[in-house]
Amino acid sequence: MTISRGPLLVVEDIPNVLELLEVTLRYQGYQVLTARNGQEALEILETHMPSLIITDILMPKLDGFAMVQKLRTNPKTQAIPVIFLSATYVTPEDRNFALSLGASRFIEKPIDTEEFLLTIAELLNQEHITIPQPLPPPQFYAGYRQRLEMKLQHKNRQIARIERLLPTLEVEQRSAFATLYEQAVRDRDEIQMELDHLKRSIETLYSQKDE
Repeated sequence: MTISRGPLLVVEDIPNVLELLEVTLRYQGYQVLTARNGQEALEILETHMPSLIITDILMPKLDGFAMVQKLRTNPKTQAIPVIFLSATYVTPEDRNFALSLGASRFIEKPIDTEEFLLTIAELLNQEHITIPQPLPPPQFYAGYRQRLEMKLQHKNRQIARIERLLPTLEVEQRSAFATLYEQAVRDRDEIQMELDHLKRSIETLYSQKDE
């Protein structure tokens, strides 16, 4: 099966990163659609069919993992290649889980622009693709929950370290670490919201099985 050449959909919640990716791709001659989270991306897919999706993982409302699982369960979007970008989910276990969802590539931030563009060109010009199959819901929920819980623990440790460090710093050093602290708290809160949503989804799934 081949994918018809359509626009690229970039999904990223950090405005300056989204702008940088969009400008880079447009400069190379690509048509680009943008979304700020997975939910916005799914809404775009109701009216547009991109040839490739480039998405961050940690995002509000619907993160990259959950969005791609939804793509793979929809016959209309099942075959769209996906590139994951992440600065947070970068462990081998994170990468393996991303690929198990049917991601074509996994790229860590900060992005090597040349490698990024080569990867896109390779995916767009492949003659045949294998249609990824969605993970069964129990397998997806188990893997997703593990990734969220591990990342939440990491963020809580990071926040605690910064809180201990801040009072010991010189005044001129505090600003940079205060910014790092604020970002870590935002990340922690987004992960917690996704974890809470996932737990509700799991409860719904098993309550339906019991009926």
